[in-house]
Amino acid sequence: MSLNLHNSEFLTSAVNAQGYPEHELKEIALVGRSNVGKSSLINTLVNRKKFARTSNQPGRTQTINFYRVDYLCIVDLPGYGFAKVPVDIRHQWRPMIENYLLERPNLVGVLHLVDVRHKPTADDVLMSNWLKEMGMPHILVATKVDKISRGQYQRHAKVIRDALQAEPLLFSAETRQGRDEILALIRHLSQN
Repeated sequence: MSLNLHNSEFLTSAVNAQGYPEHELKEIALVGRSNVGKSSLINTLVNRKKFARTSNQPGRTQTINFYRVDYLCIVDLPGYGFAKVPVDIRHQWRPMIENYLLERPNLVGVLHLVDVRHKPTADDVLMSNWLKEMGMPHILVATKVDKISRGQYQRHAKVIRDALQAEPLLFSAETRQGRDEILALIRHLSQN
């Protein structure tokens, strides 16, 4: 079943379960470091430049943002691992993210985003291992591939593969590389 990407809307932002939308939609969550490109990925998927708010300033997403895309919901979680965000806010994010990932019955899968240009951080490794231990269906997406030359793809992918023990799907919001594959995988996750 294909997704009608034109039938999309922002639903709500939340900081805890009391603020989550009440619906029967299956949810796909996006996790990753601050400024890894979660909002840009959402915008690319739905073919809208400003559907999800993007920022050059890491740590801007400080709530859990719910976007309905046809018959499912894409959930943008705050990025992890950005040092310039005040410590008290960073301490609030961890339980916010963990509670959503552990307790949301609508959650059927996760897109774990990493920046292709950098070796995965300790936080990336922790998230990858946690998703595996929880048995959570997830897809590893290496973003910003337009920022490296095509000849470097395999070398950068190998660094990610070795660190996270998973094959990354290469994605660019600029060139839209990987968009169709991600949509197909999201459809697959939502049908389980």
